[in-house]
Amino acid sequence: MTAPPDPTAPPSVATLRPPMGWNSWDSYGTTVTEAEVLANARFMAEHLAPYGWDTVVVDIDWSDPSARSHGYNLDAPLELDQYGRLLPDPGRFPSSVEGAGFGPLAAQVHALGLRFGIHAMRGVPRRAVAANSPIVGSDLHALDIADPTNACEWNPDMVGIDHTVPGAHAYYDSVLELYASWGVDFLKVDDMLWPYQTAEIEAFAAAIERCGRPMQLSLSPGRDLSLTRLPHLRQHATMWRICDDLWDRWKDVEANFARFARWAPHSGPDGWADGDMLPLGRIGIRAERGEARDDLLTPDERRTLITLWVIARSPLMVGGDLPGSDPETIALLQNADVLAVHRDSHGAREVFREGPLVLWTATGSSGVDGADAAPHFVAAFNVGEEPLAIALDAADVGLPSRFEGEVQELWSGTTATTRPITEQSDAARGVSPGSTAIDVVIAPHGAVLLRHQERG
Repeated sequence: MTAPPDPTAPPSVATLRPPMGWNSWDSYGTTVTEAEVLANARFMAEHLAPYGWDTVVVDIDWSDPSARSHGYNLDAPLELDQYGRLLPDPGRFPSSVEGAGFGPLAAQVHALGLRFGIHAMRGVPRRAVAANSPIVGSDLHALDIADPTNACEWNPDMVGIDHTVPGAHAYYDSVLELYASWGVDFLKVDDMLWPYQTAEIEAFAAAIERCGRPMQLSLSPGRDLSLTRLPHLRQHATMWRICDDLWDRWKDVEANFARFARWAPHSGPDGWADGDMLPLGRIGIRAERGEARDDLLTPDERRTLITLWVIARSPLMVGGDLPGSDPETIALLQNADVLAVHRDSHGAREVFREGPLVLWTATGSSGVDGADAAPHFVAAFNVGEEPLAIALDAADVGLPSRFEGEVQELWSGTTATTRPITEQSDAARGVSPGSTAIDVVIAPHGAVLLRHQERG
């Protein structure tokens, strides 16, 4: 059996690359059950963990016994302890009975060698305010710290916290103490970024620091998020969304090209810009949007989605039910060469966008796979509606005009055609005579991911 991750260990590949895992939202919305979480965890441990996938996240409303697909319930009968802290619904999470919380489920996930994560809403539950629940380790009660004027506009369960009240931090401290006792490794905290909740972010991050257990902190959602927030985000979070919820529609994928072009150059181990979950495979089973389906993206659109997220080094959180997804989708998540770009590259940036063609480049790490020289990566995308055959000028994608060594296309595993540029037709398309051309054909809404590496 694989050893569970040690959250106190020194920095490793898992902390120097963006988080990777599975999240229940795209498949199960607010209604996921313990059995479904464990089925996905076991599938991940067996089929995806060797490729770096290591985190299992239970998304929103795990405390609501009346949870349903397609929406939230007003005045939901949330499970709470006497101190106003949310507890898992024992009907859906039977191992949580008698105050055990998510501890037993987290232990089962850890035993598979994986990390365990949960969703949280900022603020304090309305039902705790109505009951004026006492706060652990404090003379304050929920009513003392509640800020009803700063409530989430799309989820009715919570109200904000008035952080000008002396000692208001005690509530988040008590919540994080509880999560730490359960063995939580990853927190997706919602309603933090639109509008931007400076005080809430700082208080939540500080509570994590005080709880005694390292946890990765993911902030959502990312609508209208500005780069001016970057220093604050880096100081307080592991990752942050740069878009609203992303679904299995080409328009959602295409819209993230511009967002990643802004954010990717600033991503790294001090914080990751997150393009949201990958809505791939079997989704919509009991989700917020749509009915049960295999995702509606074409095979080329799926490769484009993963290629863009990989070269931009976005966190990768799959939303499809893993056991119910088709083998072709799972195979996309098992391409070690593609995922090496995500794990090892740096300096990612968009270098060209004109008409249907978008080009990104990044550099890998030297000394990987026995190579002395660092590999160079090129992602070429066709956002148009027709196939695109093009000769890429080596110099335009960051390679020497004349280079040695093969260029591999990582999705197909084939060697790309390279040749000296001599034809007038190439020059007429802006490709420099005397340089080297890399010939590629890209399907509509498709992508190719190229690697060049000179070996000593």
